[in-house]
Amino acid sequence: MTKGLKTTLIVVGVIVVIGFMLYNFFVGNYNSMVTQEEGVKSAWSQVENVYQRRLDLIPNLVSTVKGYAKHEQDTFTKLAEARSQAGGVIKIDEDMLDDPEKFAKFQKAQNQLGSSLQRLLAVAENYPELKANQNFLDLQSQLEGTENRIAVERKRYNEVVQQYNGFIRVFPKSFIANMFGFRPKAYFQADEEASKAPKVEF
Repeated sequence: MTKGLKTTLIVVGVIVVIGFMLYNFFVGNYNSMVTQEEGVKSAWSQVENVYQRRLDLIPNLVSTVKGYAKHEQDTFTKLAEARSQAGGVIKIDEDMLDDPEKFAKFQKAQNQLGSSLQRLLAVAENYPELKANQNFLDLQSQLEGTENRIAVERKRYNEVVQQYNGFIRVFPKSFIANMFGFRPKAYFQADEEASKAPKVEF
């Protein structure tokens, strides 16, 4: 084997090794980004599930309260409007997680619904018979559990987003993320009032 041939084989070998390392780097990081992004979507679907559960509880709660509190029409109307608005954005496309403005709109609708629920539950203070109604107490308990689940799922979602956002922003992974369109996801950020579950114990 001539010296020139040995040099050529060494150069080709080095190029192959470098190519293999680059391939592994890109593919490994790309696959990790896909996996983590899917984790974010999965965590968000859990948040949506508990929001949907809350939406589903509201008609039963309203009908139970209406039976006792017929004169609270303003409260019922505001709750119906808030539920309708929140329901309009409960089924969202995945692009919303990349759009802080849409995400903020979603949060605002959910916060308004939470406030309306608090007002509805406060109505029970004026109706002792309602507070003693077993159906109302069961719904109250379910709603309280749902609000707690919402807080837990929001926290889990934020944890997954933090891990994902950190992963795609670190150099040189940020280069791969930009190249393949991986964008940071929006965090759930609630103000102090919105982060509190409605008061459902009397």
